[in-house]
Amino acid sequence: MEVSEVLPPQLVSEIIKKWEENPMRKPRIAKVTVNIGVGTSGERLQKAAKVLEMLTGRKPVPRRAKRTIKEFGIRKGENIAVIVTLRKQAAIEFLKKVLEAVGWRIPAKSFDEYGNVSFGIKEHIAIPGVKYDPEIGIFGMDIAITIERPGYRILRRRRCRKKHIPRRHRVTKEEAMVLLEKELGVKIVP
Repeated sequence: MEVSEVLPPQLVSEIIKKWEENPMRKPRIAKVTVNIGVGTSGERLQKAAKVLEMLTGRKPVPRRAKRTIKEFGIRKGENIAVIVTLRKQAAIEFLKKVLEAVGWRIPAKSFDEYGNVSFGIKEHIAIPGVKYDPEIGIFGMDIAITIERPGYRILRRRRCRKKHIPRRHRVTKEEAMVLLEKELGVKIVP
């Protein structure tokens, strides 16, 4: 199944035409965030950090629990997950490995209204080139792709910062689908 089965072909050609007319309208992958949530601190969290560092080549950052949940044995402020943010070429290379693990398919429901995409992998050993290590175990992970147009810097810069991006400059769900299909060869599944 291709994007043309999820989106009308006329809409796809219209989107591509807009991108060709104005290069500032063509979105790009800003960052890829990889998260492994363990739920407890300690040895298992350290193993998750080791897996994430092995996969991405970057040092993961621990994430703390926002509130106490007695049923799960989680205390506020306790490290319960590790996260890595990849940008530019490192993000694209990691995405190619991870998309191969999910068969180059992403469900249409994984896209939000602002063009961001999130999907998960149940076992990290599904990624090509990763072997099972009985000392570490198996971890699942969440991958979030942030897509934005050139010009989003006005939200983050120090001088003359703006509070919001106008709706006409935001990336739509359909544009994100077309971008991933054209740039990475992803099939969007309804």
